[in-house]
Amino acid sequence: MGLSRSVKKARSLQSLPPIQELIHDVRGRRVLLDADLAAIYGVTTAALNQAVKRNEARFPADFCFQLSDGEIETLISQNVISKPTRGGRTKPPQVFTEYGALQAANVLRSKRAVAMSLFVIRAFIKMREQLATDAAIVRRLAEIDKTLLVHDSALHDLYQKLLPLLSPPPPEPPRRIGFHQS
Repeated sequence: MGLSRSVKKARSLQSLPPIQELIHDVRGRRVLLDADLAAIYGVTTAALNQAVKRNEARFPADFCFQLSDGEIETLISQNVISKPTRGGRTKPPQVFTEYGALQAANVLRSKRAVAMSLFVIRAFIKMREQLATDAAIVRRLAEIDKTLLVHDSALHDLYQKLLPLLSPPPPEPPRRIGFHQS
């Protein structure tokens, strides 16, 4: 069986960086660019976007959205996407949240899309777990820091109280020998 032209044109999975590097933070959400998601699913970006367009009702704004000009500039400056003047995209890219990526696999209906959708979902879950672990570590470090400050204060107070006991007693005035009248 021959592969369709759109699958031949898509980037191979081996040429993709680890999926965690493809997930970006946009508008406070973790998202995948349409070109990266298309490469993961083994289709062209145009085929993915066409499938999304045909099934608009399945992609509400919290599943998939188009980037604003400012967001595009930010991604260009981070070398995530290329400039339109340098052979890059002519249309603003769409981005897919975790749920949008799963929904895209449903509308594409290829075996690879279904298999890779599980891979994508697991990557999002792994990132969420990592963030939760990092937050727990930060909380624990804050608790340790607070405890150390309390102990530091207590040690400083103890030192201040022991300081007079550690210093030598003041010299006594010399005793005068003989009979003295006061």
